Formats: sequence, structure tokens, C-alpha cells
Amino acid sequence: MSKAIFTCALTGGIHTPSMSPYLPITPEQLAEHAILAYEAGAAVAHVHVRNPETGQPSPDMELFRKVLTQVKSKCDMILCPTTGGGLGMTPEQRVAVVSTFKPEMASFNMGSMNFAIFPLLDKMKEFKFPWEKQYLELSADAIFPNTFKSMRTFLNIFYETETKPELEVYDAGMINNLAFLIQRGLMKTPVYIQFVLGILGGMAATAENLVFLYESACKYIGEKNFVWSVCAAGRFQMPMCTHALLMGANARVGMEDALSVGRGVPAKNNAVLVEKIIRIAREFDIEPATPSEARKILGLKGLDKVAF
Repeated sequence: MSKAIFTCALTGGIHTPSMSPYLPITPEQLAEHAILAYEAGAAVAHVHVRNPETGQPSPDMELFRKVLTQVKSKCDMILCPTTGGGLGMTPEQRVAVVSTFKPEMASFNMGSMNFAIFPLLDKMKEFKFPWEKQYLELSADAIFPNTFKSMRTFLNIFYETETKPELEVYDAGMINNLAFLIQRGLMKTPVYIQFVLGILGGMAATAENLVFLYESACKYIGEKNFVWSVCAAGRFQMPMCTHALLMGANARVGMEDALSVGRGVPAKNNAVLVEKIIRIAREFDIEPATPSEARKILGLKGLDKVAF
């Protein structure tokens, strides 16, 4: 692959404000980070929003509207809002961003799991906001629900709005889920898969696991039926993305997944993470796809057909 799609995941629902003073919180900060990532070479921004006063993950449609419209007014970046949301959000809250804004693409989680982020407490001594400690603690006993019933409901909304699902696969069983949905005619091919590695409750971030997931997808879905990308948590972000690029995949980096650009070096914005992975890619003659090229690769409907 001479061109790869680079996605920047801006803020996510994992890290809390006490973990980094640079984590973007407000709509203005999120939009600024997205535009800087675009200028650094990212074709896609994966968008979560947060309460601008407390930094807590939020399903507020007006916060999404502010971020999406601000970025769209400045560049032609592909905007991929989350339907994963944050701990405790209902499926209805999570998918509302698709029916409301009809984005070109949105995340789509391929199965239920105990999305466990409580080990982050081991590094925490003080908290800026009361919600942070409880939020992390709750993840030890919280299931991130993505049932076959809710996936069918989500898919109906995605296809009604011509929004491409970006399929988040955390474990091998989720490939089986995807194969089932395709066989039943509920999921249209070609699909866009993102393997997410290094989250407790899912598969560890190893090269062996990445190869296994890719080969499993080829076996059960068909090599010609999917385009794929990889993201990984924490210190595994750059190694796993590099490995994926060498396998012909696309890559996601950003402060949702990692708060450091290197050992002991905090990421002061999302763009520095995009710059690093593109610098690595270019050592192997892999160039970043433009948003226009990414739209063609992924078969997206175009920015003129969104509702923001």
C-alpha cells in the first residue's frame, strides 16, 4: 500500500483530565486539535465530546454540533463521531449522533465486553474532579453492551443515513459476530474494520494477536471484503500501528489511546502523534491519504451529504 489512511482519535472516553493537562476538553479545543491533526496529515478525526466544565464524557448533541461544524468550516476532514460514548451511556444516547448529524462514518462496536480501565487508578494520586475516581472504579464491574439486538438497531440507523460503520473489534469473537451479520445480510460489504488492541477485557497488543486477527478476518469474511486499520492503547500505540502499516493496513493514533508521544514525553496535542506515525510511515515509502483519497478507499458518501 503506497497510501494509508491516518485517523486521529481526539479525546475518547478513557482518559480523565487529571491524567494530562493537554487533553482536549472543550468543543473549541477539540476542533483546534482536529484541524492541527488534519494539517499534520490525518484524513479522519474520531470525535468524542466532553462536558466543557468537568471534562466528563458526554452524549450532548450540541457539543457534537459545535465540534463537527467548526472543523467542517475549516477543512474537508472526514469526521467520525463515536457511538461508543462513555461508561453508563444508553444505546439510544450513543447512536443519536448518527441519526442527528448523518456523518460520513461513525464508530460501531462489534460486541460486548468488560471495558476495564480501572488499572489507570494505579498511577493516580490526585483528581481534579470528583467524578474521575468513581468513573474509573466503576469499569471493574461494567459491561460495555453491544448486543445483537442493539447492533441490528444501530445498523438500521447507519444505513438509513448512509453512514459507513467503522467496526471496532477488540477480540477474536467479534470477527465471528461480524461474519454472522454479513451472512444474515444485515451488514453490507466491503466493511471497514478497526482492530483495537491493549484494552483490558479485550486482546493484548502483540504482533501475534494482530496477525491472528487479520488472518481470521481473511478466513471468515474474505480478504476482498474488508479494509482495515489498527489502534492500540498506551505505549503500544506506535509499535502496533507501525506493524499494521507494514502489513498494508491503515492506522489510528491520538490522545484517546495514548497521552505520550514517547517514553516520558507527554503529547502536548494530537498533531504530534499524527506527525510521528506519518514520519515512521514515510521511512517505508507510505504516504498519508488525503481526505478525498480516503473517501474513495472507504466508499463514503461525501461531506456534502452530512447534516451539520
